[in-house]
Amino acid sequence: MDWKPYAERLAAEVTPPVSRWREALASTPRHVFVPRWWEPAGGGTWALRDGPVNGSAWLRAAYSDTSLVTRVGPLHADDASPDDRPRGVPTSSSTMPGLVVRMLRHGQLYDGAELGLIGTGTGASTALAARRLGDKHVTAMDVDPYLTEAATERLASLGMSPQVVTCDATEPLPRDFDRIVSMVAVRNLATVVAALRPGGRLVTTLARMNVIVTADKAARPEDDDGGARGVVEWDRAGFMSTRTGADYPPGAGELLAAVRDREGENVTEGRYPVLNVAEAWDVRAMLELAVPGIETSYEERGEQRTAWLVHADGSWARASATWIDPPTVHQSGPQRLWTVLERIRHRLNAEGGLPVYGSRVRITPDGVCHFTRGKWSASYG
Repeated sequence: MDWKPYAERLAAEVTPPVSRWREALASTPRHVFVPRWWEPAGGGTWALRDGPVNGSAWLRAAYSDTSLVTRVGPLHADDASPDDRPRGVPTSSSTMPGLVVRMLRHGQLYDGAELGLIGTGTGASTALAARRLGDKHVTAMDVDPYLTEAATERLASLGMSPQVVTCDATEPLPRDFDRIVSMVAVRNLATVVAALRPGGRLVTTLARMNVIVTADKAARPEDDDGGARGVVEWDRAGFMSTRTGADYPPGAGELLAAVRDREGENVTEGRYPVLNVAEAWDVRAMLELAVPGIETSYEERGEQRTAWLVHADGSWARASATWIDPPTVHQSGPQRLWTVLERIRHRLNAEGGLPVYGSRVRITPDGVCHFTRGKWSASYG
């Protein structure tokens, strides 16, 4: 299979000509790591795609700048049959190559740096990092033993042998590193920042926030308080959150179903049009800081738009309207979730932006991120 022209085109698409990542990407056979994957099949189900069955489609998918879902719930595409139609959320994927390169570039890697990658996934990101730094300088970590085993085998088939470790990133990491780049979204960074060496650098996203945090540890032990300082980059990304088992715990599905058409305790007219909060990343980040753990859902039927917000404390909100008309808002529970959202949107309209992107970040040893920008501050984790 002549995959190299496809890889070279992908590398040219996502890296500038002078980038040291261009050759690494052009020489990494991504299709080896994604022989099978899942694609949405409608109705909340997923359909299996088998690369060797259709080589041309396999090459087009593998060498496109898109993420390929390889596991839905507990079912990995490697173990699926063509008739399987799983429902659920993705629990593993091969991340879009352009995003992988961006995350690694944020790491400011250098020759000889010891790199820890959190989130092995298929192993394609590990291969790319190993092309750049060398096998012995890369350690990939994942909570899922099947993922680490499959990645190890596929890396070995290419003559590559970086260390691949099965471990839970929410617990102490197996060693310390000069650089840590997380390809999963983390809620608390205590174990991660503890594994950074003096002068080390961390790159990660945060669960439900879609922000990229870069933070550096003090180079001198006498200046090291055990934490790290950095920024929320103007760049942004969305990754799956860390998990501790084969699947994520049950989410807000039952609560969403229960309040789908329920009359709220408080019924008002909203100020702003219905918004798909999950796609408005800056708004979503600010909402998570205001109400940690909030979950969202959104639906369009013709010009009718409906959005739901729910929280584990029993709070919920539903807003529905035609196109951009003011919505009818139903709310119940101890918190008025849509009211919180509208305050954030009012700030966005009044100031032309929200303070989370570009803010300073201080990560304390307990793993909490403290954000500041001007007079604004917030904490997370």
